[in-house]
Amino acid sequence: MEKFTIRTLADIEAIEKVPLRERLNVDSTYEFIRRGAQIDPDRVALSFLFSGEAWESPVEVPYKELLAKIHQTANLCRDMGVGPEDVATVLLPNLPQTHYALWGAEAAGIVNPINPMLTPGTIRDICNAARTKILFALGEFPGADIWPKVEAIRSEIPTLEAIVRVMGPSDEANGIYGFEETVERYGRDGLAFDRSIGPDEISSLYHTGGTTGTPKLARRTHFNEVFMAWAIGVMGEMEPDDTLMCGLPLFHVNGTTVTGLCPFSMGAHVVLLSPRGYRDPDIMKNFFKIVERYKANFFSSVPTVLSVLLDIPIGDADISSLKNAICGAAPLSVELFQRFEAHSGLKVLEGYGLTEGACASSVNPAEGERRVGSIGIRIPYQEMKTVILDENGEYARDAGVGEIGVIAIRGPNVFEGYVEEAHNKGLWIQGDWLNSGDLGRCDPEGYFWLTGRKKELIIRGGHNIDPATIEEPLYRIPGVQLAAAVGRPDPHAGEVPVAYVQAQEGTDLTGEAIMEKVKDAIGERAAIPKEIHVIHEIPLTPVGKIFKPALRWDATRRIYEKELEGIEDAVESFEIAVGEHKVFGTEVNITVRPAGGVTAEEITRRISDILSRYTVHYTVTVAS
Repeated sequence: MEKFTIRTLADIEAIEKVPLRERLNVDSTYEFIRRGAQIDPDRVALSFLFSGEAWESPVEVPYKELLAKIHQTANLCRDMGVGPEDVATVLLPNLPQTHYALWGAEAAGIVNPINPMLTPGTIRDICNAARTKILFALGEFPGADIWPKVEAIRSEIPTLEAIVRVMGPSDEANGIYGFEETVERYGRDGLAFDRSIGPDEISSLYHTGGTTGTPKLARRTHFNEVFMAWAIGVMGEMEPDDTLMCGLPLFHVNGTTVTGLCPFSMGAHVVLLSPRGYRDPDIMKNFFKIVERYKANFFSSVPTVLSVLLDIPIGDADISSLKNAICGAAPLSVELFQRFEAHSGLKVLEGYGLTEGACASSVNPAEGERRVGSIGIRIPYQEMKTVILDENGEYARDAGVGEIGVIAIRGPNVFEGYVEEAHNKGLWIQGDWLNSGDLGRCDPEGYFWLTGRKKELIIRGGHNIDPATIEEPLYRIPGVQLAAAVGRPDPHAGEVPVAYVQAQEGTDLTGEAIMEKVKDAIGERAAIPKEIHVIHEIPLTPVGKIFKPALRWDATRRIYEKELEGIEDAVESFEIAVGEHKVFGTEVNITVRPAGGVTAEEITRRISDILSRYTVHYTVTVAS
């Protein structure tokens, strides 16, 4: 892989002087992995840690075995009827077999990774929307509930023809094939079928968040994924000798691309941090020892992970091999950014992207200026801008430098739209610019800064939650007149869902009673609200729509007030006001009156310590 040094936007523009197809002459994910595997077939491609306790005893998979298993899995898929337009769904934790299924399914047809933590009904709905033909799923395993979910829904997926059970036996009379035994029936040396994969053929369908009704499935092409893997390698300045640690889930584009296709394409080494990844507390406890053991150079993360690692002592572990930590999926607190870099001694590369853009759209340059709080400069060959939309959501004009607008992207990473045509309404600006739904601004040097979201998704630790998954069950409760779910700032997950309810007159609903009624009706555990507030009147816009920014401001005020109870011994009083800000999107204004003998510097420092892991911008005014 050709190596570039990127410091500024000018370096991006220099790369683009060579046409992309000339620079990147590969059409499919299968071909990209095959090329990487041929660099050194005996090198270890995957080191799999079965648990955080067994971090010193990996299962090693060399490249020749990785490619052989992808061949076998692709041949299995084709033999079970998966052609270029058919879908194989993957319902697995982070295992070597997950990679075999992902890339083998893409070589034969289309893959559809699903979050196994979703409820059975939601998994069923995604499979039906994708028209799943075969399903890869984990068998009965201690601590896992995937197989009971499969048994509960298999009869409700009409297109399903076979289930491939990973780490479990065959029951072929019932259409169940044990992966480990069945895959060995198929050839290891290549694809046993003829398929010339074009760059525009659909490679994957990724679920973009918990939705009610028809799930939103993003249709991504082979070249979307190939280009993205290449671009991430370029922006991260990754090399074939590097070792990357994978702790993010392999049903998410970050896990599959940054710590999957990208390193595989160049013959690099991936350490798979247990089936649960960063959710394994022993992985986090031993994280820095694992870095030393495998001489890791990179890891990809979300702010939640950095927040946890900040509390893990490095001790005498040698982590000098680490070059960068790549962080995205949710805004990163400036204070957390600075504290983690001071704690670990490595550089954090904060970026931005979305499933519909294959993974990443911008990132702070590894060798250039990293503007703390920004999401960096655009990746090569992808255009990125901010635009002003009119009251009908139509393009009005490009935003000026520093002016907040909707972030739009266009380029070889942009997907082909959603499976369900109804979901594509309002998706495109000026024909082929993707409307991200996120608000931001661009400074004179081409760095982008997020300022909020026009779309209403709640992003909990990088996981997208559609408010409708919370609101619709709330509306089914007798006595609920209006309901709205919004994100509340959270020091670890970035934000968590909370809900607001306006009850009908004469009812005596409480937040606790509503929570008991609704928690089992919400389709994913991550979407269960942390709190439900019953308020007298939900704010509305002049045309009668719920004004969610006001609810987000209220949720922010409530949590900041709760956090600042920790300074009550040092103040006479404090007041918090939250509202819109033309640069930061949202701003918290804290006015505090110190107690006698407490200096302004001391109270400001204490507030900074308490709020350091929150991402919402705040100011402190010390009243005399």
